[in-house]
Amino acid sequence: MGVLEKIKQIEGMKNKATEYHLGLLKAKLARYRQQLLEPSSKGGKPGEGFDVQKSGDARVALIGFPSVGKSTFLSKMTKTVSEAAAYEFTTLTAIPGVLEYQGARIQLLDLPGIVEGASQGRGRGRQVVGVAKSADLIIMMIDATKTLEQRRLLEIELDAVGIRLNKQKPDVVFKQKSGGGINTTVKLTKMDEKTVRTVLSGYKIHNCEVMIREDITVDEFIDVLLGTRKYLPCLYVLNKIDGISLEECDRLAHLDHHVVISCEMDLNLDYLMERIWEELSLVKVYTKKRGAHPDLEDPICLRKGSTIEDVCHGIHRSLAANFKYALVWGKSSKFAPHAQKVGLNHLVADEDVVSIFTK
Repeated sequence: MGVLEKIKQIEGMKNKATEYHLGLLKAKLARYRQQLLEPSSKGGKPGEGFDVQKSGDARVALIGFPSVGKSTFLSKMTKTVSEAAAYEFTTLTAIPGVLEYQGARIQLLDLPGIVEGASQGRGRGRQVVGVAKSADLIIMMIDATKTLEQRRLLEIELDAVGIRLNKQKPDVVFKQKSGGGINTTVKLTKMDEKTVRTVLSGYKIHNCEVMIREDITVDEFIDVLLGTRKYLPCLYVLNKIDGISLEECDRLAHLDHHVVISCEMDLNLDYLMERIWEELSLVKVYTKKRGAHPDLEDPICLRKGSTIEDVCHGIHRSLAANFKYALVWGKSSKFAPHAQKVGLNHLVADEDVVSIFTK
């Protein structure tokens, strides 16, 4: 029996299962889906256009069904020409473009249209979602003239390959060891300790230490055990709003994580760019040479939570090894507006000015 047949068989059994048996079935289902996504050991021609080198300060992946306007969006926002046409499946490979905003270079990837069953390999779906996993932000492009059912179907496909949209990683500590036990610091209402033990036995884990610090579901616990899940921010971008009523446009615009645009008529693209910047949580740091003014033209763009060590790597990879100390002006300085002398572990803030001194 193939992996796909096993998945279908388990999905059929889930309706009749008890709570504990359901935990075991979900564990098996997640394991088979993982096997389905792992690349085959057999050699073969690599997927043309999918081996796109990550470049710039961040990567944004454009995902959606065919003919929702992804290629038009890429062409409008970057200097890259991605073929756009009125028929489906115009884009057959991953096409990269570069988006320049506030001194940052953001790689924008136009991925081929996803079809239902993509997570099981239909329509080059595995390659598409594989590239999506390497992104820092997902833009889910949806046709505003159609129903939001598109969103639900795309979320199912991404969920099946381990991409969790707009969710935080569960606060669970899991370590495999010779002894230990299950400790919970909160009351579990969505599952109990017996279910936890059933799921662990499904993965042949009998000795481990588990500390659950929040009320999680069985699915979230399985995600922790697998350890391969990717938690990504996502913006749902509704294109073609020029084809719907003002009332419907207003309703869609007020939904969480939703942005309404029209690529054809250049509507709301500036606001979308602001939201992309906000979701990426990038921090701009300006460098300053001794006795000179700060270089405000070419900032170093880093992820939120970066340190002086990351700034050193952003300038040159050998700088951290010869680091002596740094002077920081800005929000992260204790003595703002004056400078603070800091070490490699100091957290930088947006628009800080940094001067690095070497041995």
